[in-house]
Amino acid sequence: MAPAQGSPTTAAAPAGRSGLFGLEGEAHALADRLPELILDALRVANTVAHGIHGRRRAGTGETFWQFRQFQASDPAAAIDWRRSASSDHLYVREREWEAAHTFWLWPDMSRSMAFRSHLCAVSKRDRALVLTLAIAELLVRAGERIALIGLTPPMASRKATSRMAEALATHAGEAAMQASLPPPARLSRFSSALLFGDFLDPPVTVAARVNEMAESGVSGHLVQVLDPAEETLAYEGRMEFRSPEGSERWIADRVETLRPEYQKKLTAHRTRIEEAANRIGWSFLVHHTDRPASEPLLALMMRLQGLAGDYRWKPQAAAAGGGAP
Repeated sequence: MAPAQGSPTTAAAPAGRSGLFGLEGEAHALADRLPELILDALRVANTVAHGIHGRRRAGTGETFWQFRQFQASDPAAAIDWRRSASSDHLYVREREWEAAHTFWLWPDMSRSMAFRSHLCAVSKRDRALVLTLAIAELLVRAGERIALIGLTPPMASRKATSRMAEALATHAGEAAMQASLPPPARLSRFSSALLFGDFLDPPVTVAARVNEMAESGVSGHLVQVLDPAEETLAYEGRMEFRSPEGSERWIADRVETLRPEYQKKLTAHRTRIEEAANRIGWSFLVHHTDRPASEPLLALMMRLQGLAGDYRWKPQAAAAGGGAP
């Protein structure tokens, strides 16, 4: 991942044998944190409870949809005699079609996601994992099928969330899991993808990857997870900035003088990614790690259920309201 301009870190990308040991250490650390992260995800999921996704059309299901007049092709057993008794016509009770939908999930676990500033208590990586596991739990409860891109097949078991966590821990040290964008994979047509990451790669790189997924008939949603310090460049005086995924380092004497230009470039970067998502019918949402995880999760669930209007984070709205999800 390309480093965010002005994002301070304390880690440089490892190389060679020491790099392999570093990745192994990160994998073990993730395995140690996963039980706590799973509990956090379940807590968030319980906060944002919802029902089964209806397909807004007649079909097999348990929810009443509508009455319609009896047709010659309908079996007699389908007649609703209670409704028909109050009319001169025969009526059939239809239920709403409820069918399982496949969701492909991807949490960015690259080294830049390990960043955590003094402004919040959790790293971007941990928040992305909690959001991934929480949305997985909600979708499974709703009868949907979930999968990790390139790691697991679609599954609808109530233990699916735990199996996803196990897969993440098992493959955490692999090169594919250190990439900021999901690997090329064959995704089922008419399914959906949910990607959680900081999306600080060049916009053209992000656009190319999501375009590949959209070409196979996959709809999608991008959730950009940022530390509030990355959003505001909340530092003063002399600061050293290091790339989390390379050997680059840069020292700024008066970092506060860079803030206006930094925020301008970050906004332009985000706008290009959002425009790329909008062109293919994908949605884009920004979440800051100092805000509750339930906020983006609720907005995302509303988007999946088709209930949301303009839910996207806007800089001017955040300035007026004192924060962003």
